[in-house]
Amino acid sequence: MEGRRRCHHGLVGRVAGTVGRALALLMTTVLPLSMAGSPGAGVSTAATTPTSVLSVPPGRARAPEEAIVDGPTRFMVLSPTLVRLEYARDGRFEDRPSFNAVNRDFPGAAFDTWVEDGTRVIRTERLTLRHRQDGEPFGPDNLSVDLTAGDRAVTARPSFADGTGAGAPSPGNLGGWRRSLDLASGPVPLHDGLLSREGWYLLDDSRTALVAEDGSLVPRAPRDRPYQDGYFFGYGHDYRQGLRDLRDLTGPPMLLPRWAFGNWFSRYHPYSAANFQQDVVPRFRARRVPLDVLVVDTDYKSPDPWNGWNWNRKLFPDPAGFLTWARKQGLRVALNIHNSISPRDPKYAQVRAMLGKDLPKGDCPTECHVFDWADEQQLRAYFELHRPFEDQGVRLWWNDWCCDGSRADIEGVTPDTWLNAQYALRDEKRGFRGFTYARGGSGFTGYGESQQYPQGPWAEHRYNIHFTADTNSSWELLPFAAFYTAAHGNTGNPYVTHDIGAHNAEKLPDDLYARWIQLGTFQPILRLHSNHGLRLPWDYPGPAQESAEAFLRLRSSLVPYSYSLARQAHDTGLPIVRPLYLNYPEHDEAYSHKHEFLYGDDVLVAPVTRPGTGAVDTPVWFPPGTWVDYFTGRRHTGPGTATVSADLSRMPVFLRAGGVLPTRSDYVDHSDQRPMTAVTLDVAAGGSGSFDLYEDAGEGLGYRHGQHATTPIRYHQDNGRQTGNLTIGAAQGHYPGQVAKRAWTARFRDVDPPTGVWVNGAGVGQSASGPGYSYDPASRTLTVRTAPVPTARATTVGFAVGKISSLLSCSQCSQPITVPVEQALPARVERLDSLLRHQGPTRRAH
Repeated sequence: MEGRRRCHHGLVGRVAGTVGRALALLMTTVLPLSMAGSPGAGVSTAATTPTSVLSVPPGRARAPEEAIVDGPTRFMVLSPTLVRLEYARDGRFEDRPSFNAVNRDFPGAAFDTWVEDGTRVIRTERLTLRHRQDGEPFGPDNLSVDLTAGDRAVTARPSFADGTGAGAPSPGNLGGWRRSLDLASGPVPLHDGLLSREGWYLLDDSRTALVAEDGSLVPRAPRDRPYQDGYFFGYGHDYRQGLRDLRDLTGPPMLLPRWAFGNWFSRYHPYSAANFQQDVVPRFRARRVPLDVLVVDTDYKSPDPWNGWNWNRKLFPDPAGFLTWARKQGLRVALNIHNSISPRDPKYAQVRAMLGKDLPKGDCPTECHVFDWADEQQLRAYFELHRPFEDQGVRLWWNDWCCDGSRADIEGVTPDTWLNAQYALRDEKRGFRGFTYARGGSGFTGYGESQQYPQGPWAEHRYNIHFTADTNSSWELLPFAAFYTAAHGNTGNPYVTHDIGAHNAEKLPDDLYARWIQLGTFQPILRLHSNHGLRLPWDYPGPAQESAEAFLRLRSSLVPYSYSLARQAHDTGLPIVRPLYLNYPEHDEAYSHKHEFLYGDDVLVAPVTRPGTGAVDTPVWFPPGTWVDYFTGRRHTGPGTATVSADLSRMPVFLRAGGVLPTRSDYVDHSDQRPMTAVTLDVAAGGSGSFDLYEDAGEGLGYRHGQHATTPIRYHQDNGRQTGNLTIGAAQGHYPGQVAKRAWTARFRDVDPPTGVWVNGAGVGQSASGPGYSYDPASRTLTVRTAPVPTARATTVGFAVGKISSLLSCSQCSQPITVPVEQALPARVERLDSLLRHQGPTRRAH
């Protein structure tokens, strides 16, 4: 037996010198890609094209010190639950990052390793890997990994993909993705995601292109002997750790701008500028329904409404004026794009002049020419067509359909992901947060098809909001859309956008329309869209309109919460919409109630998926603990299933006991209308909890350079639910435009009538509006409002019920202080002062 070797620390998989610096940059920016066909190929660095490379001088990589090499096999323990497996019969191991695996610079993990009877054994605190040293490629016959999935012992026998692009087999997989949901009317099969109930997944990276030392993208060198490169994720039922490992390996999800979490409107319809300026947007404003993004579909184009690269002047006589008006309205404008050009288009002469030749013909509804984006000149010519629109103020491109026969035959990358990356990087060069929204994870296949490529969807989260596309509206599709968003998070991408109301169907039944809007309120992106159909609230007068307008307002008020969840996704890899099994993996119901989900950790959502304009019963599975109905205040205790009835004015949404839900207090037409100087905190009584409110400038790249702030919010309840203490910590960090003062409204849900309420240790009286408190016995809600207070200081709000009159707290108190109810208010305050004087040295909150 070979002696044991124990590794305690070290940066496993670190790449030396300039490459290490390149990887650090990769982890904080969209991965820039070169069109290099081979190492060292020349590339342009013009700011107008997305072909720039990382600004690092040539460097030399070296193998990690703690890699385990056994002849043609190499193992790297990246974390206790993630091991790189590499087989190279020619002895040429690969140290460069790949397009998927942009980072192997992990903090390191302790492990033991030894050889026993010809078998390599590697043991971490979470798994034990065994490999028979037979010199052959990895497979079920020579490789096994023992781990625990819940209370079950599991022996994984991973095998690599067969080279067809089908992916490595994953038993018990919980689903993940497909290129789109085109033509879906209900559930459709999905490709595998990372998470499996068996507790493991093998990500086969053997054929993914590499990132060279200068940051360019290059194919892997040809080999005439077997080669395998993969990553074994052995998370068990710690699914959150699996997603964290995926995030650390493949890079963080992009952080979308704040306005992306407001309401979007889009419609396949020949709108004119006058329609938008005189009807569509004024209706939103008059009805006090917020709107942040206006998507202009394909009819704005000329000479061909499918693929023209000029404005249709009959519909948009003054495009620059229209875009200026939109910006003054606080609207970001996105344009639809189809990736071809008509020979009749005046811009085609510009393309021919740049290339010195004609483009090949494509497959379009009308005659067209298409691009080969692997040709850098054609790529540049293609993006030059976008420039005039961007100069006029277009913010975002909707890469629809894709791609009329245009192609990107880049060896070693998934075509969809590669093109989405080009759009994202282009925006970053304009100083914006780069992203697009498009179909993704596959290639430019037929309508409704979803081909698997060997490289998979594992880089998509860095560039793209996944657009599910042209669905058919039905009651069967509605719950599947909810399930799909949660499952798609298993690819590492927290962003999915459905056509809310679905794409096809002119006018929906009132109840189906209202329930779609309700679902969209708790999705990563709420985007109204249809194929010439009716999706605006005022198209459905009566209860459906009232419901839709109320939920669209709620969606806008949720922006601070949704934006904080997006930052969580960026930092941890957790999705915004979370399947129940992420938090409750040992409960079968967390897997069987597929259309329920968590919006963050503390908000449980169970969409109504049955018809009815009156009260509709929905069976809801409640996870362990206490859950309070957001709309009625009714308390539910889990684990268990209960029937919840909801008419069109509400939906089953619940706040976990101790959970904190921040929303904007004041109405705004759009998210940037004015600074957020008033925030409401809904707190469900019955437990303790916390939430970190994240803020930054909302757009631009300053957040990558430390320009952001977090406000820690903590709720503590004790004395048998008789006292509660909410501490709003001082904002930690700074960013341009940060507010100096903020008024807080705390709504304590599911509490008895209070016998005392304090803000920062001072008692407050009842008040119907303004600073003070009020109590609603019907919903058992205590509402406490503060005056504007400095965000640089902590603020505490306390209440008590029953025999204890209040929970007095302050920034100098090391422990909460309670005072008997029979004492008069002056005596209580004097008692607090006395206690503070005798505490000795004070401890201030930071």
